[in-house]
Amino acid sequence: MTKTKPKIHVRGLAKSFGRKTVLDGVDFDVAAGESLVIIGGSGTGKSVSIKCVLGLIEPDAGTIEIDGESAIGLRGRERDAMMGKFGMLFQGGALFDSMSVWENVAFRLMQGRSSSEAREAAVETLGMVGLGADVADLLPAELSGGMMKRVALARAIAARPEIIFFDEPTTGLDPITADVINDLIISAREKLGVSTVSITHDMASVRKIADKVAMLHAGKLVWTGPVGEIDHSDNAFVDQFINGRAEGPISMDIKRP
Repeated sequence: MTKTKPKIHVRGLAKSFGRKTVLDGVDFDVAAGESLVIIGGSGTGKSVSIKCVLGLIEPDAGTIEIDGESAIGLRGRERDAMMGKFGMLFQGGALFDSMSVWENVAFRLMQGRSSSEAREAAVETLGMVGLGADVADLLPAELSGGMMKRVALARAIAARPEIIFFDEPTTGLDPITADVINDLIISAREKLGVSTVSITHDMASVRKIADKVAMLHAGKLVWTGPVGEIDHSDNAFVDQFINGRAEGPISMDIKRP
């Protein structure tokens, strides 16, 4: 039987900035249609790992393959084709302030389409995240935090990518709105059949949207496993992190009185 290649295949990923080692031999796979959530404290390399996969940062060592093809060092049309497989929901939404909601959503759809066609596609995508056509002509400044996250999600899925990255998708939201965003992430993933990689500190989100969880600490993956095993992982780092304990192997370097 032929083994199916993972959608994302990362091995030995390493990255340093000056004397600071951020990633130190990170390995992970994401299967087609699978949701991987990366957890860990601030500064442990979560965002850098995603930026390496996206090609925004070139790693010092290691391999990154998307659908069996190397994603490192691509240029020109090859890079454009690879980037076309990705969607991204940035922390805070990162909407363009001077553009309307529909223009934000249709940002990647403008090439090869008329303005009316792009707007129609944007409104359709807004419907997928529970927003009506009446929102399309608003500016980001007129939106609530939850609406901004929905618009950012619509922009991430508008071009129908194969892989979506979520950077702290529920940060700054109240628990109810955060749960709505989690539901929308699950719905979008199921409708589009995409693979997803998420970074979050929100354990409620982890438990809801993840198939698999990976924990980074000091640039290394200290645990990877199904989300259903996270509460009995027998891993001291995971146990301290998910329970929010000050005591444990994760040191915060805080001076105590």
